[in-house]
Amino acid sequence: MRVFVTGSSGWIGSAVVDELLAHGHQVLGLVRSDAAAEVVAANGADVLRGDLDDLDSLRRGAAQTDGTIHLANKHDWSDPAASNRAERASIEALAETLAGTGRPLVVSSGVAGLAPGRPATENDANPSVGPDAPRGGGENRAFDFAGQGVRAIAARFAPTVHGIGDHGFVALIAQAARRTGVSAYVGDGEHAWAAVHRGDAARLVRLGLESAPAGTRLHAVGEEAIPTRLIAEAIGERLGLPVAAIAPDEAIGHFGFVGRFFAMDLSASSAITRAALGWAPGGPTLLEDIAAGGYDPA
Repeated sequence: MRVFVTGSSGWIGSAVVDELLAHGHQVLGLVRSDAAAEVVAANGADVLRGDLDDLDSLRRGAAQTDGTIHLANKHDWSDPAASNRAERASIEALAETLAGTGRPLVVSSGVAGLAPGRPATENDANPSVGPDAPRGGGENRAFDFAGQGVRAIAARFAPTVHGIGDHGFVALIAQAARRTGVSAYVGDGEHAWAAVHRGDAARLVRLGLESAPAGTRLHAVGEEAIPTRLIAEAIGERLGLPVAAIAPDEAIGHFGFVGRFFAMDLSASSAITRAALGWAPGGPTLLEDIAAGGYDPA
């Protein structure tokens, strides 16, 4: 299969490109800079220049390939409304191009906010609907095209897709610990995060692309519920810093914007995904990656 991948030079995207190539697929990667183009080409993929504001580039990529994996996102926390609008417009451009073809469209999503008070499952519908919703309601918008000949699939990622070199949420939490001299957790630290190793997440995306039916929700979750206190303790032990609890109203001040998420329970199950695709995560755990130095200073 020839596969169009947006976000092909990113943290998850580059692992997905490697996974696809290793299993006999060809890849056309969307890139927006010369540096990204060099990385994607060096990994063995073809390059298409463009970005999420260039909808024609998305249409060209989807039209000339056998399936699309949409992982790019602006992640502009200073202007989330613009990011949400761009995400929705991107999914609509891709899905409209694929309408009537039966080709797969895998869109990235998350497990946050799906089931407050309990681990989210694949049976939980995404509450984000409409262009002003988080991610522009992109998961549900993609599913609108399942009845129009698009094999739309949602890949819902754990809040941390971890590994050596990760620069996501856990990296920001570790940065806050180094900056403040304290590895903190919020409240009693019993609220928990789901997690998945980057390699396991990439393998799930490939399996979903290859065989998941239209309308499938996949949970890229290797660990269902890691108490945030244990995450803080692991960071503190690795960095040689004290560990302390902070009040919920201090979370943003201590961590920055990620404090909002570190104060939430973001646990999730992947039991349905594992049974459906035979996916069995086998990578290191989050705490193992922290202990191995995955979040040490660069």
